[in-house]
Amino acid sequence: MTIDDHAIVTMTYEVRDGGPSGTLLERMDVNYPFKFMFGTGRMLPAWERRIFGLKSGMGFSFLLAPDDAYGKVSPDHVLEAPISIFYNEREQIEPGLLERGQYITLTDSNGKAVNAKVIDWDDKIVTLDANHALAGKTLFFSGAILNVREATVDELVRKQYIEEGGVRS
Repeated sequence: MTIDDHAIVTMTYEVRDGGPSGTLLERMDVNYPFKFMFGTGRMLPAWERRIFGLKSGMGFSFLLAPDDAYGKVSPDHVLEAPISIFYNEREQIEPGLLERGQYITLTDSNGKAVNAKVIDWDDKIVTLDANHALAGKTLFFSGAILNVREATVDELVRKQYIEEGGVRS
């Protein structure tokens, strides 16, 4: 079976910054393979295009430019927020909440969770970077397809991989 919409794919992969010898950013190996339903819109479209049609036992390697991955770093995603939104009920900031380089989760105006990195703060303003952590990076993917199978009825209903013996609700 080949990778196509709604196929369940089990694969290994590595993601490196810039090329095959770049810094390792993420690895899913045979002991902890990545399992997912293809074609549900949860993965990068350009990434899915590169593995579409592959079969069990096939390897892959390719680069994704920032525009095909997580976009370019945008100054529009650097935000300033009043420090008061980080106060607890005693109008204090919890120790460790605001540390440079730390990611915190915010809620946007639509109620969606957004991760942002703390850049700096003073007694009035907190500066946050809501660019994706991999924005601006050219990503090199390499790996192998371990298995491709048809999705079960439950997986098709949920539009996601369900671990064998997984609980139905």
